[in-house]
Amino acid sequence: MSQQIERLPKGKAVCLIDADSLLYYEMNRDTLEEAIAGLDQRVHDILNQCNTTKYAGFLTQGKCFRYDVDVEYKAKRKKSNRSVLFPSLKEYAQQKWGFTYVTELEADDIVSYYSYNHEENTIICSPDKDVLKQCVGMHYNYGKAEFTHTSPDEALKFLWVQCLMGDSTDNIVGIPGVGIKTAENWLKDRTKDFESFAIRKYVEKFGMVEGITEFFKNFNLVYLLKTDEDLARYGLRLPPLQCIDISQDELDIWKDD
Repeated sequence: MSQQIERLPKGKAVCLIDADSLLYYEMNRDTLEEAIAGLDQRVHDILNQCNTTKYAGFLTQGKCFRYDVDVEYKAKRKKSNRSVLFPSLKEYAQQKWGFTYVTELEADDIVSYYSYNHEENTIICSPDKDVLKQCVGMHYNYGKAEFTHTSPDEALKFLWVQCLMGDSTDNIVGIPGVGIKTAENWLKDRTKDFESFAIRKYVEKFGMVEGITEFFKNFNLVYLLKTDEDLARYGLRLPPLQCIDISQDELDIWKDD
């Protein structure tokens, strides 16, 4: 649910920035200088709204493990019309802001993992509904400039709704004919046994063997990685989070811009 919060109370929470969209928001500026200025402003706005100087930003680089789960993952997306500024803007984001990437992981998975595995309080900063609704905690949607809070029950329900209906944006089919209203209606009174319920629905649609196969494929496509065990299934690991802490003086310069 959305929280009508203009700014978080003063604290030292760490902003976990899903930074892919920051580049897409700014890459169509007329000049690289304008794109850089826009990116800088957006990062400062995020930190100011979250009232912290600490952050870690992440980008997606190349194809992730989900393409091994299903070669048709994101296949229906139009070829990205990245502007000529995109490579230089991405390099700037890495050099100036220290944004990083991990091979075979999407930025979504990285912020998800660290939100569950860092000793300090964290705020996921992303405009992506999959991240905001599947991860528990306080989040900042920098696309809408609003805070949201997702409870454990809400995160669990959203995951299983996604598993049942799929995600057309990423070419995840789910159960054909099942949309969000049907999936939510199926789960509205359910508090446990989500996995067995979902498997049963897949088997009813596809038959035993194909149903179980389709279920596990789609679950692995929609599920954001959250634990070391999740990473290990794909032969991956992440180190402890390395945060960047900028000076309060630098942040204060941008507060009234």
